[in-house]
Amino acid sequence: MKLGPHISAVVTGGASGLGEATARALAAQGVKVAIFDMNEAKGEAVAKDIGGVFCKVNVTSDADVDAGFEKARAAIGQERILVNCAGTGNAVKTAGRDKKTGEIKSFPLDAFNMIIQINLVGTFRCIAKSAAGMLTLDPLEDGDRGAIVNTASVAAEDGQIGQAAYSASKGGVVGMTLPIARDLSSEAIRVNTILPGIFNTPLLAAAPDAVKDALGAQVPHPRRLGNPEEYAQLALTMITNGYFNGEDVRLDGAIRMAPR
Repeated sequence: MKLGPHISAVVTGGASGLGEATARALAAQGVKVAIFDMNEAKGEAVAKDIGGVFCKVNVTSDADVDAGFEKARAAIGQERILVNCAGTGNAVKTAGRDKKTGEIKSFPLDAFNMIIQINLVGTFRCIAKSAAGMLTLDPLEDGDRGAIVNTASVAAEDGQIGQAAYSASKGGVVGMTLPIARDLSSEAIRVNTILPGIFNTPLLAAAPDAVKDALGAQVPHPRRLGNPEEYAQLALTMITNGYFNGEDVRLDGAIRMAPR
């Protein structure tokens, strides 16, 4: 897919981190971008900076997602690109003992389900609704009707202690990539997923530099945290390379996560 002002895109989680970097990278190529996010202040600021539109969207809500697509399409037209970066995580052992009281506790199912609803179901909700919109468009000269990029995590393959919910949600994103790509192949819509390693995103922003340096040192090469712009670069490659389809690609400096 050739990028330019004739192309519109929606980036979920586009107010910060990987999503913001991708929104900015797309806008730099002339693409009209809509940002879906819960952070209204940051989302509005980024949208204004890139000449896009902000839509306050909770990806766990059908009504929010429908309203977001309606607002985005009214402002910039039907999107041909969807990049799913909205997500979150938690860290709770499946079962364990309270360090202070010795009380035995199990992972609260509502906390587990919340992660699944945001990271997995929320991603699929946006894919299904965006793809339905893309079907109203004619294919471009290069044959593409649309392109979708999802965000999983290396935790999908080597999750750490306490990451059962997070790993399950991201493993689900990986697991559904190929069947969705096959579902949409007859409609000329490509689907790929990126599995980021340890990236310098707002999730790590509050961590001391010593902690960030220690995390970066675990990466075989380069020995540093990933930059959001590097994620955006791969996302753009997946979007613009017409033979890139049905793939799940780690972007991690060759790290394999230890148990903790």
